[in-house]
Formats: sequence, structure tokens, C-alpha cells
Amino acid sequence: MRPLDGIRVIDLSRILSGPYCTMTLADLGAEVIKVEPPNGDDTRGWGPPFVVEESAYFLSVNRNKKSIVLNLKTEEGREIFLKMVKEADVVVENFRPGTLDRLKIGYDVLKEVNPRIILASISGYGQTGPYRNKPGYDVIAQGVGGLTSVTGEPGRPPVKAGFSIADIGTGMWAVIGIQSALIAREKTGQGQWIDVSLLDTMISWQTYLAGNYFASGKDPEPQGGAHPNIVPYQLFESADGYFNVAVGNDSLWAKFCQVIGEEELIDHPKYKTNADRVRHREELIPYLQNIFLKRTSKEWVEAFEEAGIPAGPVLKLSEIFTDPHVLAREQLVEVEHPTAGKVKMTGIPVKLSDTPGEIKDHPPLLGQHTEEILTKYVGLEEKKIKELAEKNIVKVYNGQKVNN
Repeated sequence: MRPLDGIRVIDLSRILSGPYCTMTLADLGAEVIKVEPPNGDDTRGWGPPFVVEESAYFLSVNRNKKSIVLNLKTEEGREIFLKMVKEADVVVENFRPGTLDRLKIGYDVLKEVNPRIILASISGYGQTGPYRNKPGYDVIAQGVGGLTSVTGEPGRPPVKAGFSIADIGTGMWAVIGIQSALIAREKTGQGQWIDVSLLDTMISWQTYLAGNYFASGKDPEPQGGAHPNIVPYQLFESADGYFNVAVGNDSLWAKFCQVIGEEELIDHPKYKTNADRVRHREELIPYLQNIFLKRTSKEWVEAFEEAGIPAGPVLKLSEIFTDPHVLAREQLVEVEHPTAGKVKMTGIPVKLSDTPGEIKDHPPLLGQHTEEILTKYVGLEEKKIKELAEKNIVKVYNGQKVNN
């Protein structure tokens, strides 16, 4: 068994935050039914790159799901959706707040149909507050939530994180909220509405930076590859590239100084304690940087690791996905896809000893499971499904693509 076996999720979401959430639920055993509009999830067309004709972006976050094409802007489409909700456990959506109400399928409607339903709403700014109606995208949330202001090199323009951390992080909060609501439902018998936002994610992750601000009243500044509270704990340039080293306490500092051949720094009055090193980082870091230019990243990392000091190289994806440890952890998997062939994707990061997750199914083709879902979960006969398809309320996969 898998931990979420028997849980049925209706996924109205698209792009990244919602699909990442529902992929995680599906990996852990939930049955996820992806309800797509007639043109499909936007990301089906986001490329290049494409794997044959499938978007690499879409493939990355939609495995283990079933796809039904359903036009929710029609009365019959809404009726079908609500019949699906009656037998479901969770609905996930990431529309702008108020959209479900305009479609007449808001939380009040859903809980009337199924009091046990859990609705997870992902948005840019949340379901309440002055900004609730603003559109929210990852890059905007990184800026408004403070991440951009502390990312980048000192004295240089701010930059966003290298991937969509606000979207993915909010998807993770949605998973946590859903699992918490499922546990609560076991006690109360009732579902509930989960409200998570990209902005709240960014703010909640400020942690020690927010703590530093509350304590000092000073806005944190970008540190490049460094840490505001620990020195040295950062990126350094070597003779052939870059590496990170993390000297998290004073005993590690003594070992660090021995590795670099600078034992006199151990008890130096400016550097003896971490607080000393933080106060004098402007002198210490350039001095250390000159030393690190004398050897390669590999040589430094091996020397530090041998001494028990946390260190690691800065790898590219081409290096990560050939690393023996990454492969041993099954963080690279291959799934057979009907049109794209063997598709590589990242593995499941949560390792459960007795009820592990599983990657069973390829990301679905558009409308691939429309007929199956309408028959199995809504109780429609083939004649009725054909009627709905002719009226463009649903689209049925015919072995190559959905009907037009």
C-alpha cells in the first residue's frame, strides 16, 4: 500500500504550484483526476524544449494523474464536476480568488454537495486581505515577499532564485494543509477550506532573516553566497570553479584553519569566535579567498570532508544526474510515455520505510481518461458522452489526441 491509497483528489490547478502539490499527493498514492479546460493546462504548450511533441515543463509535474477535459463554464460541465466532487476527498485549485464562486462551484457549493470535501486554494496573495484580487506569479511573490531583496551579490541589482521557489514551496504547504485536514476529518467528520498563498510562503520562510530584522531594526542585505550570521559559511572560488564550505561552530573553525594551513588564525583575537568572525568578515573573507585560489574545488572539498568539515562542490544538472549518490537515492527515474518514449524526471524525495510512494503512470495525454472517468465516476453511458463531446462540454481521447 501507499500512504494516501483510497484518497481521491480532483485537480483543477494548472501551471506549477497546484500541479506540484497534486503530483506529490499522487506519488504518495492518491488518485488524482486532473480536470483540464478544452485547450488543456497552459504548460502543455510551454516550450521548447519538448520531448517529441510533449512539453518538458508539463511532463515534470504531472505524472501519476488522470486527465479529463471538461468545460466548467457550461451548466452541464458544472453538473458533471459536482457529481465527481460527491465521491471525492479533496479539490485543489489555483485560480484567482473568487473564480470558483463565479463558476458556481465555490466552497459553499462544494461542502453542500459533500460535507467531507477538503478544498485547497492556492493563490498569489491569499483569499483575504487588500491584495486578494491581484494576480500572483512566482517572480512577483519573490519580490513582494522579500526574497529578491536578499538574493544576489552585495552592491549589485537584486535577482530572483534560480527556479520557481515560491510556486513549489506553496505547493508543498498545500500538501501539508491537505494531509492535516485529512487527519482532522478523521476526528470531526467534516472537511474544510485550506488557504495558502505564494506571499505567505515567502514571508514564512524568512525565519532567521526576519528574526535578525526584528532584533536589529535593520533590513537584511544580499550576501551573495554568504550567510549573515555565520562566518565562514559560503561560496568560494577555487582554481577551477566554486565550492561551498560551512564552518558552523568554533571547533570546526579550528579544524578549518588546520586544513588551510593557517593555524595562527585559530586564536586570533579578530577571528577566535563566530561573533568575532562575523564582525570582521570584511577582512577575513578576502584573505581566505586568496588561499582558495591555489587549489581546485575537488581538492578543497576532499580535504575539508576528511577533516569532518561540511563542504561541497557547486554542480550543474548534468553532473547531478550522473552522481552515484543521487542515482542510489533514486532521484532520477524513467517513465515510459506513449508519445515521448522514455521520459526522465526527478524522483520522490520522501522515503517511507513501510508505505513508500510510487511512480506508476506517465503524465497523462490531454483528455486521456475522459471517457473512463465519466463512465466510472459519473455513471454516464457512451451515447451521453458522445453527446457531450459534440457540444464541446467534454473532449474524448481517441488514441492520438482529444476529439476536436
